[in-house]
Amino acid sequence: MLNKSNNSDDEMLTIGRNVLALESTAILELSKQLDKSFVRAITILKSVTGRIVVSGMGKSGHVARKIASTLASTGSPAQFVHPGEASHGDLGMIKPDDAILLLSNSGETRELADLLEYGQSKSIPLIAITSCAESSLARLADCAIILPNVEEADTLGLAPTTSTTLSLALGDALAVTLLQQKKFTRADFHNFHPGGKLGARLLPVSALMYGKRKMPIVDKFTSMQEALIVMAEKSFGCVGVCNEDGRLCGIITDGDLRRHMSDNLLKRTASEIMTSPPITVDEDTMAIEVLGLMNKKRITVIFAVKNEKPVGIIHLHDFLRAGLA
Repeated sequence: MLNKSNNSDDEMLTIGRNVLALESTAILELSKQLDKSFVRAITILKSVTGRIVVSGMGKSGHVARKIASTLASTGSPAQFVHPGEASHGDLGMIKPDDAILLLSNSGETRELADLLEYGQSKSIPLIAITSCAESSLARLADCAIILPNVEEADTLGLAPTTSTTLSLALGDALAVTLLQQKKFTRADFHNFHPGGKLGARLLPVSALMYGKRKMPIVDKFTSMQEALIVMAEKSFGCVGVCNEDGRLCGIITDGDLRRHMSDNLLKRTASEIMTSPPITVDEDTMAIEVLGLMNKKRITVIFAVKNEKPVGIIHLHDFLRAGLA
């Protein structure tokens, strides 16, 4: 038999909600207290020509690893250096063109001493994230961002909980602000995330679409009898219609055929039956944006164009195969 908990379900839910409420309130307080030290930190990090070296000990070290990872994936080269390993050779990873971001709630973490001394000896910019404005770390830093004085979320008030949440959130704020300052784009993001579903979401539609040889295309003077043959051969359930200079001016779908079935369909030209203007996308549009447009417009196929001329076609099934839909 399962042992019964000391707390009822309602009591456990209350404890969990109180923790989340306490930490969310602390984040709001941090957002209100952000000041010129945050701007100074961004200015330093934006000007770095090397890497952003992030470090911390214990729980702060775990947070520092995540911050370094987030910075690196959003266009700001960064790496985590463990303070213990730094004292045994890893200081060689840090170069004069780097910047150092140190996390310590107390600001007196002794394991950071060698990092601090090395950074000062090489005149490497130092940014501190700490809760104590009078700490050694804050005083030695070129820029110190002081976390608000809030209680930890555990009942003993000892385990790093609220304080580490604040450091983590502040790291995200630094990374996102840097991302926007550097004008980091979706395409840039894809370069760092080529694998998996995220990578597929950030692909340009040109990477998924069928090229010119597969496209069902006719000119606007083509008879519907010929247009239907092209439509059947290409198997996309549609045919694109181009004008004299090759620009896509319309599309004929199954729905258009049904609407004109009784109007001597085969004796008419493509331009008389087509829907104009067609819904199109630029070939460089991100695949996930194209999928969103197709869902919004409730269409299953779409042409990609360049300078209004068709360069490819993509079906909803292609997004399914890529794991996007």
